[in-house]
Amino acid sequence: MSDQGKECDISQIPRKGRGAISNATGRYESRVHEKVDDGWPSLDEDPPVLRTTLGTDTARRVISRNQSPDVPFDQSINPYRGCEHGCSYCFARPTHAYLGLSPGLDFESRLFHKPDAPARLLEELGEKRYVCSPIALGINTDAYQPVERRLGLTRQILEVLWSHLHPVSIVTKSALVERDVDLLAAMAGKQLAQVFVSITTLDPGLARSLEPRAPTPARRLSVIRRLAAEGIPCGVLIAPVIPALNDHELEDILAAAAKAGALTAGYAMLRLPLEVKPIFTEWLDAHASGRKEHVMSLLRQMHGGREYEAAFGVRMHGRGPYASLMAQRFKMAARREKLDQKLPSLNCRDFTPPRLNREQLELF
Repeated sequence: MSDQGKECDISQIPRKGRGAISNATGRYESRVHEKVDDGWPSLDEDPPVLRTTLGTDTARRVISRNQSPDVPFDQSINPYRGCEHGCSYCFARPTHAYLGLSPGLDFESRLFHKPDAPARLLEELGEKRYVCSPIALGINTDAYQPVERRLGLTRQILEVLWSHLHPVSIVTKSALVERDVDLLAAMAGKQLAQVFVSITTLDPGLARSLEPRAPTPARRLSVIRRLAAEGIPCGVLIAPVIPALNDHELEDILAAAAKAGALTAGYAMLRLPLEVKPIFTEWLDAHASGRKEHVMSLLRQMHGGREYEAAFGVRMHGRGPYASLMAQRFKMAARREKLDQKLPSLNCRDFTPPRLNREQLELF
């Protein structure tokens, strides 16, 4: 058979503006789909534009509880499933398999929102058993991803929290957070809000392919400057640190963030759970093939010969000589830039539960 008529794998052709290369079937599906080219049309043509679609996620509850010792919060809210930023390394990608969708391109193009999230939140805050604890906003997927500009769900959630003096912590890589500086500054005045801006690299070229629909590194630094100027406590999160790809930037990112006004810093190493591993290795093949073996070798050194360990205490920072070196570098650089302090504790004392209309009157 001639090359023209031969079936060829076209799953490795990057799509403009997308992080994942392919759209492999989710792990719970009974059938596996593979995309091939039979010569009609030619491989010389660009793949068709992949449009973003939006569905509805009807959750009965909106606050998620967490008991992991690796993260500094025990409850969170995610207004959206999937994330249009398209970061190839995103640890939340495997959750799309629960929806019968691919953690690949589906994750960043087939999004779901929770239109009743503000109402559900109000109900949960009003429950008698509810105990106030800071809510982390947008942990799995960015609460300020592009679709938020149109829907405003995150803004509505903040309004509910502010109305009842409930503390919130935000992690984002989006400049859209500046839209809500009025709310966040008011909340920060009562120790009810803090923001962490995620910066993976200072290299705009690397960021463009690694995080295709997220703001540039320079824009994220300007977000830190704006938040700091508004009196909103702000930190920088370097995540993920990718061995042999952006690890050499650790000190430079901390220095730039400190200069912009960040008060504290954190970091996390690259994590490759479940489908994230093949998605990220496909990205390496397409955008950094010469570094692939070095990246994967260092990951294995951090996880006892495997690319990932899910155990608490290990999954975020790894173990072994390379992981220890990264921890030491971060500690020394954070101390030098005066980023080794924690942000002030958030205020849970002033929380005022909403008074909900109930069918039965209370006796006491």
